[in-house]
Amino acid sequence: MSNTTINNDTNQIGLETTEISQVIAKLNGLLSSYHMFYINVRGYHWNVKGEHFFTLHPKFEELYTALQIQIDEIAERILTLGGTPLHAYSDFAQHTSISEDKNVKDGTRCVNGVVAGLQELIEEQRQVSALAIESEDQGSADLVDAYVQEQEKLVWMYTAFLG
Repeated sequence: MSNTTINNDTNQIGLETTEISQVIAKLNGLLSSYHMFYINVRGYHWNVKGEHFFTLHPKFEELYTALQIQIDEIAERILTLGGTPLHAYSDFAQHTSISEDKNVKDGTRCVNGVVAGLQELIEEQRQVSALAIESEDQGSADLVDAYVQEQEKLVWMYTAFLG
């Protein structure tokens, strides 16, 4: 039998539950945005046409494959914090900061959609990071900060493609 006292004011990793509940809510919003962006990028991959098809089709696949991994990592972080990740499309649609981008086929419009989605994710992740730091949740801040650094480079690259 352990002599450890359970503190109802902290979660399983020792963070204040009241403060961390706000981080969980922000992470669930971010998870929703990632799902919407993932769906948009899958659509770009499937539907892109035109002279840049052979360049963009594999780049979009590369991007949505990375998004799948990040989605899983965000959901697992929510679980680590003691929360429940959203998992229904209706929840994602309600909590996302990214709009659906339907029936886009033109390569330039697809890339513009990628850039806009990445910019939105970056902004949302900066908010998550700031709140996580304020809540002494270094793990969540580190997770999203790494995504921001990677996505800032992608914004630069996709913007360079656009000229």
